Amino acid sequence: MSWVARCGVPVVLLCLLALLCANLLLYLYLDALNQDPQSEAHGQTRCPPQHFKVGTMTSCAAWLRCQEIRSHVRRVKLIGQGAVKKVYLAEWRGQKVALSVLSSDQYSDDFLHGLAMLRSLQSARVVALVGACEEDAVFVTEYHPLGSALTLDATLAHDKHRWQNTWQTRLQLALDYLSFLAFLHNSPVGVRVMCDSNDLHKTLSQFLLSTDIRLLANDLDALPEVKRELVGVKCGHQRLHGDFVAPEQLWPYGEEVPFSDEAMPAYDEKTDIWKIPDVMHFMLGSILESDVIHFHLFQIHAECKRKEAHMRPTALEVLAVYRSVFDTMMESQSRRVRDML
Repeated sequence: MSWVARCGVPVVLLCLLALLCANLLLYLYLDALNQDPQSEAHGQTRCPPQHFKVGTMTSCAAWLRCQEIRSHVRRVKLIGQGAVKKVYLAEWRGQKVALSVLSSDQYSDDFLHGLAMLRSLQSARVVALVGACEEDAVFVTEYHPLGSALTLDATLAHDKHRWQNTWQTRLQLALDYLSFLAFLHNSPVGVRVMCDSNDLHKTLSQFLLSTDIRLLANDLDALPEVKRELVGVKCGHQRLHGDFVAPEQLWPYGEEVPFSDEAMPAYDEKTDIWKIPDVMHFMLGSILESDVIHFHLFQIHAECKRKEAHMRPTALEVLAVYRSVFDTMMESQSRRVRDML
């Protein structure tokens, strides 16, 4: 005779009890998510200014300088290359780091600009700077093995991360992106524009995925400042094409007039706002509940796509709407789980 039969406990009652426990665990998980959806430090302890902590380090250290980088940072392999710099996986005193090296002297100004922005914009939204040596045209940052945001779909399809391919994870990534834009447009070094964003691929390549599936700005080589007393900024000196860039970034005088950089009107940070819906479409993917999220965001996305730049919302305004949608959906899901208990 089975234990259940001897104790007189119906099998159905045990099944109901197991279901109740499962629902309770789900509720506690959702409640934990809802407590801090925009964790400023992404679950990590921040270091004092001009200090860092990476890998298995238990305490913060001062940014590395030339002698330390020359003596103790060892290149392992090339992991990325662009016009401005080459990026190597490297090792420093047993810790994996990323070593960026100037590719060509003709891009020295861009390289130094990127380093200056890394120093000035250190925050929870930006990859951690480990050290720099301007004499050798190198700098060191925290290493993130998942690579750029371009790997998002492949990463979430992997067995190790498949359980994280949820609307909560993807909407949080969208919040990370918007948080960085809002920070960039109100930064301690002025209003900055993301100029390395002429298509979706290039835009996503500017960000890294952390191992806890959060977004970090990484490539800061092209962030010109908008000075209100001047006319604005221009992203490069070539003619731009396509629907991804904002209308004001396109040559306005037709095909019959040859392109001229001098005659091209300047613009401001509202070009970044125009691109938000396209970036968000990638971030949200086609997971369950994405249609509900897109419905909630329809109006703010329409405002982002206004042809008149000054009519578009600010990054902070878009971020506020996204946070509201996140909170509403979390509360709705928590309520459904509570109703099942």
